[in-house]
Amino acid sequence: MRKRHKALVLLLGLAACLAAGPGARAAPAGAPHRIVSLTVCTDQLLLDLVPRARIAALSYLAVDPTLSAKVEQARGIKGVRGMAEEVLALEPDLVIAQEYSTTATVGLLRRLGFRVVLVPLATDFEGMRRAIRIIAAAVGTTARGEAMIAAFDKRLAAAAPKGPERPRALAYQVNSLASGPGSLVDAALSAAGFHNVARDRALGPGGRMPLEELIADPPDLVVLANAPDAFRSVVGDNLRHPAFEALVAHRPHMQLPMPLWLCATPQIAAAVEELGAKRRALLKRGPHHE
Repeated sequence: MRKRHKALVLLLGLAACLAAGPGARAAPAGAPHRIVSLTVCTDQLLLDLVPRARIAALSYLAVDPTLSAKVEQARGIKGVRGMAEEVLALEPDLVIAQEYSTTATVGLLRRLGFRVVLVPLATDFEGMRRAIRIIAAAVGTTARGEAMIAAFDKRLAAAAPKGPERPRALAYQVNSLASGPGSLVDAALSAAGFHNVARDRALGPGGRMPLEELIADPPDLVVLANAPDAFRSVVGDNLRHPAFEALVAHRPHMQLPMPLWLCATPQIAAAVEELGAKRRALLKRGPHHE
């Protein structure tokens, strides 16, 4: 009965807001203190920019260790799935989402007069800096945002390659996906001093590279986001294929955890650092021998 009563109250409130028309809900004065983030990438930036006490909810993916680099920071904060009913019940004074995500919820919230900030999807480091600045301005922590960017740039400069050599690397994932140009992994590989061989290939739908093509011309380094047994469905069969197992058994490879590069956050500096260390190890070994 309580759940039904709560749902009825929520629906009545929603109807009243719709009847009142756009802009009927007055924006609160001062910095927002009941912030809701609807996507895992904005979740992580928000956690770095404001205290937990100012966050009313994050996306439910914020505590998924396969996707989020901020699981411990997010633990205990309410999780939402991006539905309008969930957000309305929280009475937020700011909602943050990424462009092209939860579009129906974002549209409804805006029609009801809620303050919604959309953050462009970043596919490179400059896009990440822009995203940080957009969220920092919205939550009133611009100085904190600039400090985050400065710290990231310092780590990036320290991890920059010291010589001109650019070993060939490929990030190869489940379902034969390769990270080509215009991706965060491509940006990380370049910053660490590698040449991304996916730039030289005509990738298939979604960025797929047939396993046969990889075996025929393998790179100096194979980069994986997950262990081959992490996905037990057929999408991971390419990483368990005997030909791929033979390849990584005889060629340098490394695992680069997905939370480090899935989203454009300062965590990707750690990905660049790990890749840079692997590059130095490769160059120290000299040319690869079959």
